[in-house]
Amino acid sequence: MLKCTINGKEVEVKEGTSIIEAFREHSEDIAHYCWHPGLSVAGVCRLCMVEIEGNPRLQIACNTPVTDGMVVTNQSEMVKDAVKWGLDFHLINHPLDCPICDQAGECGLQDQYMKFGQYDSEMGQAKVKKKKVVDLGEKIVLDTERCILCSRCVRFTEEVSKTNELGIFNRGDHSEIGTYAGKPLNNDYAVNTVDICPVGALTSKDFRFRQRVWFLKDKPSVCTGCSTGCSVDVYYNKEGMWRVKPRHSEVNGYWMCDEGREIYKSTNVMTTDFVGERGSAKAVKKENRLTQAIHINAGDKNYKTATESLNSLKEKLDSYSKAALVVTGQYTSEEYDALLGFWKSQFGTDNVYHWANNEAQFNDFDGLLIRGDKNPNTKGLLQALEKHGITAKKDVTSLSDQDLVVVAGPENQWVYDDIHVIAKALASNKKVIWMSACHVDAAEQAGGHFHFIPTKTFAEKSGTFVNFDGREQSFEAVDLFVDQALSLTEAVALLKGESVELSETNKVISVSNEFVHERGQL
Repeated sequence: MLKCTINGKEVEVKEGTSIIEAFREHSEDIAHYCWHPGLSVAGVCRLCMVEIEGNPRLQIACNTPVTDGMVVTNQSEMVKDAVKWGLDFHLINHPLDCPICDQAGECGLQDQYMKFGQYDSEMGQAKVKKKKVVDLGEKIVLDTERCILCSRCVRFTEEVSKTNELGIFNRGDHSEIGTYAGKPLNNDYAVNTVDICPVGALTSKDFRFRQRVWFLKDKPSVCTGCSTGCSVDVYYNKEGMWRVKPRHSEVNGYWMCDEGREIYKSTNVMTTDFVGERGSAKAVKKENRLTQAIHINAGDKNYKTATESLNSLKEKLDSYSKAALVVTGQYTSEEYDALLGFWKSQFGTDNVYHWANNEAQFNDFDGLLIRGDKNPNTKGLLQALEKHGITAKKDVTSLSDQDLVVVAGPENQWVYDDIHVIAKALASNKKVIWMSACHVDAAEQAGGHFHFIPTKTFAEKSGTFVNFDGREQSFEAVDLFVDQALSLTEAVALLKGESVELSETNKVISVSNEFVHERGQL
């Protein structure tokens, strides 16, 4: 360990640590734009200036390693003046878009100005005008005027996604970010460039103009998009969930894939047609999020609460001589333990099925984060099956002539491409209890006697997922978005005749933005 002094505070850091990393490790604030802990050092913004004792010139902290005995500060007048002028240059051609900029509230430029700027502009010349609302691809919009050329997005496509769509073109104050001819920014990790953009230059079409960030709260959770189990932050308010962003961890570093960002749509209840391409499987509609149990028999629908439905089922359980359970890898280990334990004691272990969609692709890996197994807890399910001494069958389509079939899942229906085939096969049984966060259109279309019971999504319950390499990850509930939704653990408790206290959503809508449901075209 090396000993050094930062802003008058003696600290120890590992050999090879840069000054900016030392500042960050010891909670000392320092201005910066271009430096990012997940990318290489560019040293182009020139804001992380520090004064080093014995060195007559100011140095950039991002590309200067700490040496033993070094005394460094960014509190001197010389440093403050250099940072002020650096900010002045960054803002010379920056547009006054703050009132309409989607980055407002989480903008690095606003933050840095309030911390290290607050000067009176002395620029008397007209700003250089550049292109606005530039379509970079399916997911990203660029406002060239706001870009400060930190090069973070360019380095991301070079070093992380390795797709190389972005570059810096032209010279001087006409330099701008753009895509190479014929290479739109459509890679599987493109929205990470929005996360790391320190200003409002790159914005996500999915989230753009949906909410002001100060109307949102965020809580940590685990992505359910595949078996990697990325650490994420969920952004939400009483109108629903609005986006998912990566949270730094050993599992996923600083990144997540764009497909994983779609998981909030299976939870949302806020719009008639969710963001995303209309008509696509991911554009889940509001009416498809179950708000109460639905019984469908020969096309007729009857509605009850989830509690009433399960209490009715409990009274008839002993009358079902032939019963089968179908489970998917999209629930928590705690839910599997409760469900499988109950099923074993009630019906034995013969008729338990593991619905493993696209199992042949489970070992596929793109080399960065995306796994072929599109379930967050397949490993947890297999562990629970082994614990209860159950050998699960795989051919769900063979299920027929059963008095009762209980299906648990899936939550993310769009990754289950065989859902219509399975639903059609299950329709031949006398009664099917389908527990899912979203209404299963495929089952309703298949006909038969289906009972749909609303379950909680990952954001509405606490539990544990076990990812592809056996790492257990616990998470807490974010919020409750739908009344009467149950976890599988709560459903089992009701089937056992136990009392379950169901919480309700907060009916007071604290956010009143009359235009969130309207948006024009780019």
